[in-house]
Amino acid sequence: MPVVDMRSRPTFLHRFFGAEPGTPEFGVARWLNARVGSREVEHFTRGATIAGFRAEMDGAGIDVAVMVARSVPGVRVSNDALAEAARHDPKRLIGIASVDPVKLGRKAAVAEAKRAVTELGFKGINLDAGFYREAMTADDDRLMPLYDLCQELGVPAFVMSGPTTPDLRLNDPLAVDRVARTFPKLPIVCCHGFYPRVADMVAVAFRNANVFVSPDMYTFAPGGGLYVEAANGFMRDQFLFGSSFPFRPMGQGVADFRALGLSEEALEAAFWRNADRLLGLGLGA
Repeated sequence: MPVVDMRSRPTFLHRFFGAEPGTPEFGVARWLNARVGSREVEHFTRGATIAGFRAEMDGAGIDVAVMVARSVPGVRVSNDALAEAARHDPKRLIGIASVDPVKLGRKAAVAEAKRAVTELGFKGINLDAGFYREAMTADDDRLMPLYDLCQELGVPAFVMSGPTTPDLRLNDPLAVDRVARTFPKLPIVCCHGFYPRVADMVAVAFRNANVFVSPDMYTFAPGGGLYVEAANGFMRDQFLFGSSFPFRPMGQGVADFRALGLSEEALEAAFWRNADRLLGLGLGA
């Protein structure tokens, strides 16, 4: 079956992804890989070129990589740089833009988000709510114009979360419930699945069919089995696979995901059907 990787970035996009050996960021990339169970902690060095990144995809059996940009203090990946990477193979490399409403201001952030979708061809907008200079929860009023724009343009909103949120109090999946109810036609992808608040994330997905859960590398962390249990039931059509490359190997991610105990129907949905429907990839045509 096809495989769509919902969270993957070429190493060369930023030194935060381990692009420069000998730097503190390279050390952090190695540390995080070890922390989440990577069996090869320097695998990400092979993504230092677009050819190397695509070779990793081929080796892992990944058909499409969804590249989620970031725009937060310390990690600025411009939408134009991401679009340039995607142009190497537009059918296999899908860009998700990022905007920082704190840095840009509301009006400019909305304008940049609209440009990213309508001019650069991105298929969604990523919001790093808890990581901005003025950190916030996912339902902060400053983000509402961006959700509104995503709904208007018919693209999903990606919300960054997880245990690396600088203030863990802001890693709150319950905030997504308010967004999902305010924008019922908007698909919302919860990157990192708001781990470790797995039960709350599952409850929000239960209440809102427009909430998609993409725990990626945290699927395999302690307590992640609850994501799988839900995906074998009501959450089958809302669960997504992501490798988290460069912070976990692509090939290991695919192999470990196959071994989770998902039913054949749930595995197929998570590997490609849900992503295909969400992003309009045309894989089922």
